[in-house]
Amino acid sequence: RMEASCLELALEGERLCKAGDFKAGAAFFEAAVQVGTEDLKTLSAIYSQLGNAYFYLKEYSKALEYHKHDLTLARTIGDRIGEAKASGNLGNTLKILGQFEEAVVCCQRHLDISQEQGDKVGEARALYNIGNVYHAKGKHLSWNMAQDPGYLPQEVKETLQKASEYYERNLSLVKELGDRAAQGRAYGNLGNTQYLLGNFSEAIAFHKERLAIAKEFGDKAAERRAYSNLGNAHIFLGRFDISAEYYKKTLQLSRQLKDQAVEAQACYSLGNTYTLLQDYERAIEYHLKHLVIAQELGDRVGEGRACWSLGNAYVSLGSHEQALHFARKHLEISQEIGDRNGELTAQVNIAQLKSALGLGPGDEDMGIAHHYSGYEAQGARPKRFQRNSMDSLDLLKFPSEKVSKDVWPQRLNIRSSSSLRSGLELRWEFSGLWSHRTRGVVWGVLTLFWILLSFQKINRTPSDEECFFDLLSKFQSNRMDDQRCPLEECPSEAAEAPATPVPALEERISQSSLMASPQTEEFFDLIASSQSRRLDDQRANVGNLPGLRITHNNLGHLRVEGDAQEPGDEFFNMLMKCQSSRIDDQRCAPPDSIPRGPTMPDEDFFSLIQRVQAKRMDEQRVDLASA
Repeated sequence: RMEASCLELALEGERLCKAGDFKAGAAFFEAAVQVGTEDLKTLSAIYSQLGNAYFYLKEYSKALEYHKHDLTLARTIGDRIGEAKASGNLGNTLKILGQFEEAVVCCQRHLDISQEQGDKVGEARALYNIGNVYHAKGKHLSWNMAQDPGYLPQEVKETLQKASEYYERNLSLVKELGDRAAQGRAYGNLGNTQYLLGNFSEAIAFHKERLAIAKEFGDKAAERRAYSNLGNAHIFLGRFDISAEYYKKTLQLSRQLKDQAVEAQACYSLGNTYTLLQDYERAIEYHLKHLVIAQELGDRVGEGRACWSLGNAYVSLGSHEQALHFARKHLEISQEIGDRNGELTAQVNIAQLKSALGLGPGDEDMGIAHHYSGYEAQGARPKRFQRNSMDSLDLLKFPSEKVSKDVWPQRLNIRSSSSLRSGLELRWEFSGLWSHRTRGVVWGVLTLFWILLSFQKINRTPSDEECFFDLLSKFQSNRMDDQRCPLEECPSEAAEAPATPVPALEERISQSSLMASPQTEEFFDLIASSQSRRLDDQRANVGNLPGLRITHNNLGHLRVEGDAQEPGDEFFNMLMKCQSSRIDDQRCAPPDSIPRGPTMPDEDFFSLIQRVQAKRMDEQRVDLASA
């Protein structure tokens, strides 16, 4: 009855996920896990489906957890195909989390097992997934690496070329399998990688293939993406009128799909295209549509970019008053979202427009003067006034005299007993990790040193400071012995009392060296036996898998710890690849150089145009003949 209940819950969860209700589906899968099952294949399928449901819900940590459970269970029962699928799912999740090296390792494992088992469909999926990881990594690097105009860093280029190679291998295999839908995905991604590499003619050829397959299947979303990508590629070939036609089809399909964010992106692209065609009235029309949708969706980044584009269009028409209005709005939004480049551009535009209108620096400026208050000198971000964190510490009692001048300046300077005691009390409360015994010892040394100096009435010299620290280091040298575990002299007493009281400090100082103790070897043997079990403690235990009911029926299919095989070189090579990127995981990720919003295209071709156009100045230079 419980088994049927678990299976019924899982089937209902699968039905809901197929219908697109992933939240309800995940709830049913979770209920199935709570009921539990002894069928290992069923539990593995539940883990996989639950991980996929959380992936679509963008709860990637939970997706990662269940895909790991699926991988552990598949390896435990020796299911190679299940292990391959779980590795692929883990790779996709790690890719979304930005852990590209680990994602490549998992997807490569998926590929290796699929080739080993002769699974052509799995092999094609693995090739596509690896290409997708390199594609995402290349885009991530291009966004976050410092680039010179007109230059694509070598690391980005090599990463995108790897993505293209895997996509081509995937395309060849799915053609062999006759999978037209997979061919369409491969063509689309090949077009995107060639576009990023600057091979726009090749990108257009791939996107046309993608468009044909999308029409064949009636996939409106894929058709819309193909039109948008074709428009972007034609922009860089200078075919602005063709780009405008493709963007209009993109706009039409986005309205059919009722996707406001994509509709706004199409309007933004059309506005920029008509600006390039010098049809400024139509450019303003589309930029205003973009602005309205951005305001409805609360996209301040898109709203700011629309104001900037509208200001430029009105300047081209000679309407400086309207241009000044939108330039001020652009400045306001740039300051709000922390866009330093946008803020500087808006300030320059405002200054030029005021000059063109014959306005002075302070004329009609009261409307935006308040926007500067509360911002740092560099602009971009509001000031944050915080109280000193020390003010909230009740245990920290500051002395009445100025400790920073009298007691603990950059070098020790003893003025009076009261200031010394106050400063030292401050130091003790700061160093809460010191033991009471160590505090007492060091306090006695410092007090003795102060009495000697006061008695002789001399000022501190560098030699006195050296003597002080020499004396202090002698007392500090005993701290390691204070933290060691004492060994009893009598073995029988140690056996009777597992926890003995710690002897006093004087008794420990008078004891002989630890190496002379008769229990030294026994002590180290105990350490060795304890350490030998640490690896087992870190192994995955099948009993920890949620929803698994171990019975006599499935016990024979589980690998117990005694049957575990030693990992081979392949495992350690994979482990080294994963571990090699750990230092990068601990680094602070740089902020995005350009803020992004839902109504802005992922590939802002206007900024890419600036990068491509940067090369044209060198091409137009004349080489001077040598004398």
